[in-house]
Amino acid sequence: MTDKSFRTKWAMPLLVLAALLLLPAAALADAHSEIVTAAMHAGLASKSDTVKMVHTHLHHTLNCLVGPKGAAFDAAEMNPCAHSGNGAIPDTTDAKTKAALQAAAAEAEKGLKDDNLKSAQGVAADVAALLKAAE
Repeated sequence: MTDKSFRTKWAMPLLVLAALLLLPAAALADAHSEIVTAAMHAGLASKSDTVKMVHTHLHHTLNCLVGPKGAAFDAAEMNPCAHSGNGAIPDTTDAKTKAALQAAAAEAEKGLKDDNLKSAQGVAADVAALLKAAE
């Protein structure tokens, strides 16, 4: 293989890779997948059999929604959306969707303060429904 054919063959793929590496995280953000993941965790919370697990999954839901820079983000809890973007709320550009996500986040915060299993599950189910509607 000559030097010229090597450069011709690999120049474009290397340029594309370099461009992707230089893009800010927001450009690669996937708000839809963050919403889907948050909804899945809210659904898991609604079906959990202990308050602790309801709260755990609501934390995951909230972390996906607000992202690591959000005031309600809990770094002590898992962020299942860590590699998807900066959080569904900051990554969403549509005002109506953003408002729905903010309402879901507020509900999730209420659920985190609820120590009654049945009512916490109910709040989690409401959060899941809000997020499904926002998908």
